[in-house]
Amino acid sequence: MSHAKVTPVKSLPAPKDGAVDLLIVAGEHSGDEHAARVVRELGARHPDLKICALGGPELAAAGAQLLHDLTATSVVGFVEVLKHYSFFKALFDATLKWIAQHQPRAVCFVDYPGFNLRLAAELSKRKLSVKGSGRIRALYYISPQIWAWKPKRRFSMARDLDAMAVIFPFELECYADTPLPAEFVGHPFLAPDYAAPVRFDPSGPILLLPGSRTQAVSKIFPLLLDGFGEFRKTNPAARAVVLYPSEEVAAAARKVLGKWPQLAAAIELRENSGMIGASAVLTSSGTMSLHCALAGIPGAVVYKTKTLTYWLGRMLVSVEHIGMANLLLKEPMYPEFIQGAATPKALARQLRDCTSAAERLARTQAQAAKLRALLARPAKGPAADWLARQLG
Repeated sequence: MSHAKVTPVKSLPAPKDGAVDLLIVAGEHSGDEHAARVVRELGARHPDLKICALGGPELAAAGAQLLHDLTATSVVGFVEVLKHYSFFKALFDATLKWIAQHQPRAVCFVDYPGFNLRLAAELSKRKLSVKGSGRIRALYYISPQIWAWKPKRRFSMARDLDAMAVIFPFELECYADTPLPAEFVGHPFLAPDYAAPVRFDPSGPILLLPGSRTQAVSKIFPLLLDGFGEFRKTNPAARAVVLYPSEEVAAAARKVLGKWPQLAAAIELRENSGMIGASAVLTSSGTMSLHCALAGIPGAVVYKTKTLTYWLGRMLVSVEHIGMANLLLKEPMYPEFIQGAATPKALARQLRDCTSAAERLARTQAQAAKLRALLARPAKGPAADWLARQLG
């Protein structure tokens, strides 16, 4: 948001075609992309549906009327939200006013829980949604990670929402003790038209993926570079690629890499667009780790943050693994090296194992197949089918 011009949102535009069937609220780029796929599938089967969105360019391209580009004004972190509080308050109020005035048949919230859960609660409080004795169905696609953070939210969600579509099968258990109907709709990374950013290539470079936020890059990238540098002592021809999602992250990565001039010629920084083949990966625990796991690229997860932040997180977040593939499989597909465990020698050993041990590759490929089967589209169909049923 710091790179976008922030202007007050006093009101949202009226629907172009009168009555609205569906309003989608997706505040992040990933949510915009996943929601757009749902809109395209839904529109292909039900071309008469009128869909509006608070989202981004992907939703607009999919055929939704974009009321506001929410992806251009999204922020991460408590401090950033406070800094822009007046902007978000105005947008929140304008959205409520728009919903009350135009009465869509349903609102589908896509992830973005800080904004969306508050909006769902307010719709109920104002008697606009079904749970508040109104007419508008309140739906949610891509559940907040209640299995790791603030699990008690499920009860307020059950109070305010009519239905939930989850993208990880184990998330169904999270809502089992609530009256909220939850359905597994498959993971968007397994959609037929989804273009995966990575693939396994035994002759490809090593991927070094320090994360999508500058703070993570500053902490994790040095560990990856130390591990890769140690690996090159016995594999001097090894090359690596660092994928970055934005120029801001690229600048942070270049700044860190500048302190390892001996590795500069062996490492390429590349924008995360298109597909790249890789032989192994050292990755942070974010979304890209799941992409690599699904592609069957052998690797390891590396994580480091401030010591106090780490121990606070350990107290507040209760998960057995930090890598999503490991969580899903309930086994370490990607060994995890956290805080002090991420030593150069330990990471170099992982890279040697990943690039030369046949049994490691075979195990990773088998786990990738298991992972893909676990996340594939279920018998009831994808999210678009679920949403069509909710709209009646």
